[in-house]
Amino acid sequence: MDQQAGSPQDAQSPPGCYRHPDRETGIRCTRCERPICPECMVSASVGFQCPDCVRSGSGTGHAPTAAQPRTIAGGTIAADPRLVTKILIGINLAVFIAVQASTTFLNDVVLIGSWPPAPFNPTEGVAEGEWWRLVTSMFTHEAIWHFAFNMLSLWWLGGPLEAALGRARYLAVYFCSGLAGSALAYLLASPTTATLGASGAIFGLFGATAVLMRRLNYDLRPIIALLVINLIFTFSPGFNISWQAHIGGLVAGVVIGYAMVHAPRERRALVQYGTCALVLAVVVIMTVLRTAQLT
Repeated sequence: MDQQAGSPQDAQSPPGCYRHPDRETGIRCTRCERPICPECMVSASVGFQCPDCVRSGSGTGHAPTAAQPRTIAGGTIAADPRLVTKILIGINLAVFIAVQASTTFLNDVVLIGSWPPAPFNPTEGVAEGEWWRLVTSMFTHEAIWHFAFNMLSLWWLGGPLEAALGRARYLAVYFCSGLAGSALAYLLASPTTATLGASGAIFGLFGATAVLMRRLNYDLRPIIALLVINLIFTFSPGFNISWQAHIGGLVAGVVIGYAMVHAPRERRALVQYGTCALVLAVVVIMTVLRTAQLT
């Protein structure tokens, strides 16, 4: 005998899953009490929860970030993939304006090993305890062409690399490369030679971009051609360019970039940030050795 709608037996039938109405279920979310089928159940400390409660962070099951999309390096995909690059350009611009307004400020932020030269007693420089110059010189430009070229390179390279790595990892590549360039310039250049510019960090971005493109099987010829052109200018006489900063940044960028995109998933953060720590340790060793030599 056919049953009529609204009969007692129909009223007692299990409800359908809120995401799959055709699937009857007797399980409900412990948070919102909506019916959920086995496919939609997420184990929690007590009972099961629905996917919506887990994503919103209202439950105690998987972390809300567990289902977020990740970059190739494991970073979080941000709404504005160029935010850090914009901030870095803004810092460089602010320092450039300050340099144009005050020569004294310029003298305080450029990278210089020891000044004045012999026979005078040195009173300024990294060797005299002004360690901050290794960092501030990375954001310092005096000539407008130097500033414009570096910022154009930062925008062209930095934006895509930031999107590919994620903000934190991209920032790690930038700073570690810049510091490696500063340290190598401090180690090998004359202690009385002033060095400035973001070129060391930008060459690090060159190196990391080349590694990333190789990892993604992209055509490397454009980035290699641009890098070769920059290296030709670096070693050409008459341009007064710090090749030490460029090479130091490039090597650090390649090493860290390789760790960023090739780290095994299960130990990703350890390998990535451990490599950054090793590069920084080398920076410290070079700085300490040069300081001991000059003092």
